[in-house]
Amino acid sequence: MKSSTTRLILIAAAILIAVIWYRYRQPRFVAGEKAPDFQVTLIDGSSARLSDTKGKYTLLQFWGSWCGPCRSENPYLVALYRKYHEQGFEIFSVAIEQNQRNWQRAIAEDGLIWPRHSMETVDFGGPVSRQYNIRSIPALFLLNPEGDIMGVNPSPEELDKILGDRLNTGR
Repeated sequence: MKSSTTRLILIAAAILIAVIWYRYRQPRFVAGEKAPDFQVTLIDGSSARLSDTKGKYTLLQFWGSWCGPCRSENPYLVALYRKYHEQGFEIFSVAIEQNQRNWQRAIAEDGLIWPRHSMETVDFGGPVSRQYNIRSIPALFLLNPEGDIMGVNPSPEELDKILGDRLNTGR
């Protein structure tokens, strides 16, 4: 009897810890909320704000050169950028990095052709990462032209469908 009760308590504690850990790792914002603005220094030394992309569908991408899933996702994002950029689609990348050369090399190797690339050098402790509660990458936020979050962590297929529906019909 005691072992059954102990086992149930341990299972309940494990579930509670898993739920708390899951919630801790979730981005701060969800679909329907306004994406908070921020200002960063870009790879070319210029400064940019997220709000500079207002009026366009924008994918806010948190990634890293050291992140295998991020690097695997990049070719799909490049294809989406090529397909929809002329119709009003932008990507704004924030890299979580320790080494600037690795970041620059990954941008070149992956062919990340959009101009808005910034880097935070503190592991998930940079100002933008903290603002969005980024605890793991890749993390993606799709914003509508008004700057509202339309989706959090959409797959490339979901992005293609949403952008195709919105940009090809003018909605």
